[in-house]
Amino acid sequence: MIEVKGLAKVYDMGEVKVEALKGINLRIGAGEFVTVMGSSGSGKSTFMNIVGCLDRPTAGQYLLDGQDVSSLSKNERAHIRNRKIGFIFQNFNLLGRTPAVENVELPMVYAGVGARQRRERAMEALRLVGLEGRENHFSTQLSGGQQQRVAIARALVNDPPILLADEPTGNLDSVTSHEIMDFLRGLNRDKGLTILMVTHESDIAAYGKRTIHFKDGLILEDLTT
Repeated sequence: MIEVKGLAKVYDMGEVKVEALKGINLRIGAGEFVTVMGSSGSGKSTFMNIVGCLDRPTAGQYLLDGQDVSSLSKNERAHIRNRKIGFIFQNFNLLGRTPAVENVELPMVYAGVGARQRRERAMEALRLVGLEGRENHFSTQLSGGQQQRVAIARALVNDPPILLADEPTGNLDSVTSHEIMDFLRGLNRDKGLTILMVTHESDIAAYGKRTIHFKDGLILEDLTT
């Protein structure tokens, strides 16, 4: 599903060039649940941005589902993001003055889905995450865990094969964090979704089946549990 070959990323900071990634090689198969760990500056965020088609590498290849997306244009990458990748963020990234159901509809608006079908699919996604009856609530009317469930519904609504989660439990208490992680693990198990998740917490990382540690732009460890 995901393969990188000699992947490198250099940021030009004027007189200084920063090597964020130093020619890494990695394969992630369909249906894997992989966690990514590493300190600030380790390269993990750069790696996730490239995998999420938010950035392009300086050198090397990135194959997504067999397609080389390394050199695609901004618009081409946006097209792939909308159809193949669902994003879950630490801060939820919901529109505060927009009902939950309309937040979930957003990816379908960009995909050109008609209004009636958007509403039907958004309602089904909210039912899937256990928020039936909350579709007209605003973010301020929802708990942190409920907001993250809305964000998960939004990530799932276009039926992408890949979920990228960036510290999905970072703003949640421990009980809610494990509820969200149980749900994500269920999606991986029951729907076969490929999940790639960044976390700093070892107990959260344990939900994955494989943990990749980054350090200084390189892969330090790649452990399967």
